[in-house]
Amino acid sequence: MSNKYKSSAKSIPIEQAVGTVLAHDVTEIIPGQFKGPAFKKGHIITEEDLLHLRRVGKEHLFVLHLDPGEVHEDDAAVRLCTAFAGTGVVFDPKPSEGKISLKASHRGLLKVNIDALIEVNLVPDISCSSRHNNTLVEKNDIVAAARAIPLVIEEKILNAAVKIAEDADGIFSVKPLSRPKISLVVTGKEVYTGLIEDKFAPVVKKKLEFFDCEINDISFVPDDKIKIVTKIQELLQNDAELIMVTGGMSVDPDDITRMAIYEAGARDIVYGTPVLPGAMFLYGRFGSVPVLGLPGCVLFYRATIFDLILPRVLAGESLTRKDIALMAHGGMCYNCDVCRYPLCPFGK
Repeated sequence: MSNKYKSSAKSIPIEQAVGTVLAHDVTEIIPGQFKGPAFKKGHIITEEDLLHLRRVGKEHLFVLHLDPGEVHEDDAAVRLCTAFAGTGVVFDPKPSEGKISLKASHRGLLKVNIDALIEVNLVPDISCSSRHNNTLVEKNDIVAAARAIPLVIEEKILNAAVKIAEDADGIFSVKPLSRPKISLVVTGKEVYTGLIEDKFAPVVKKKLEFFDCEINDISFVPDDKIKIVTKIQELLQNDAELIMVTGGMSVDPDDITRMAIYEAGARDIVYGTPVLPGAMFLYGRFGSVPVLGLPGCVLFYRATIFDLILPRVLAGESLTRKDIALMAHGGMCYNCDVCRYPLCPFGK
C-alpha cells in the first residue's frame, strides 16, 4: 500500500523526536519582527533543533517515523531529479518543501521524452511536470519540477520511477544551438529586376538575430529553374551550412522554386505541413545541409511554421515527415489581434 495511506502521525516528547519527520509546521512569533514557520512540515528533526523547539514552546511534536524501506520526500526528490536530468539540465540538490526544480544549464532547445514522462507520472505518489517539448529556453530557466507527493514514500515505488527515467537515459535535456553559415536565396522576377523591394531578407534577418545568427550571403534570382539550381549548387560549393529559399513555394504552375530545390540535389524533402500559417513550407537536406523553403506567410504573420522549425534545425535535428505531421496538434495559430507568441498555444 502506498505511503499516502500510512497511519496518522503520533505525538511524542521532543527529546524522542531526533531522526523523525515533522508532520506539521511549527510556527514562531517574534513580536514586531517575525511570524512564520520555524520548522516546516517534512523537516527531519536533529539534535541541534531541540533548543529552538523548546524556545518556541514545543515539548511534544506530531511526527512520522521512517521505517526500513521508506524514503523521506527530500531524498526522494534528489533521486528522482538525478535520474530525470539529461545533458544540459542541472538542479540544486536542496529541495524546497520536498520539490526540486530542474534548470537549463545553457540556452537551447528543450527536449522532453514525453512517453517516459507520462510513464513516470503513472507511478503512484510521484509528481513531475515540465515545459513543452521543443521549447526554446534560456540559461537557468526552470524546465521541469519533481517531487514525491507524501512526506514518506515507499522505496520500491521510488525505484520504479527512477528506473523508468534511467532506462530512458534521462527525461529532460537541452540541446545547444549552432550558428551555421547561412545563405538566403530570394527568388522572383520583380525583386530580381528591382521593380519591387525585397521584404523577405529583413524579416529573416530579424528572426535569425534572435538566435545570434546572421545571413552570410543573400542572392537574388529570377523565376528561372536552371538559375535557381545553379545558385544553390554554387552556395553548397562555397560551404553553406544552411540554405533558405524564398518565393515560388505555392502549387501554381509558375512557382518552380520547390522543383528547383529538388533538382539541385535535395533529398528527404517534406513539402506541405499541417501548420497554419505555413502549409506550403518545404524542408529538405543536401547531405548534412538543411534547406528551408519559405512561403509568403513568413512575411505577413509574426509566428509561422518557420518559427517552429528554425530552432530545431539550429539544434542539429534532422526532421522527418512524421516529425512535421506531429505538429498538426497545436499547429493552428489563433491569429490574435495582439500576438503573444511564444507565450501561446501555437506549436505546443
